[in-house]
Amino acid sequence: MSSSNNPWSSSRDDGESSKLLRKSKESPFIPFGIAGCLAIVALGFHQLRRTKQKMSVHLIHMRVAAQGFLVGAITLGVVYSMYNDHIRKPRQEK
Repeated sequence: MSSSNNPWSSSRDDGESSKLLRKSKESPFIPFGIAGCLAIVALGFHQLRRTKQKMSVHLIHMRVAAQGFLVGAITLGVVYSMYNDHIRKPRQEK
């Protein structure tokens, strides 16, 4: 498969930040999911100092919360994409 047919490869010499900006415009829920995951991890580490919970249990809870947030963001992205492809575009074509 050539790189020109692959949508994830870039034929131009883009920097990492410009690639991230371009992909986030195509899929706006991915950066939202990443930011939420990082916020959950930061909040979890902040709460770790306050609790008397075992670290392994606390890390498992943080991982489950971060994964749940990412799954929710991906689900919202899929629903948004399906809405754009199947509901909004057919109305615009009429």
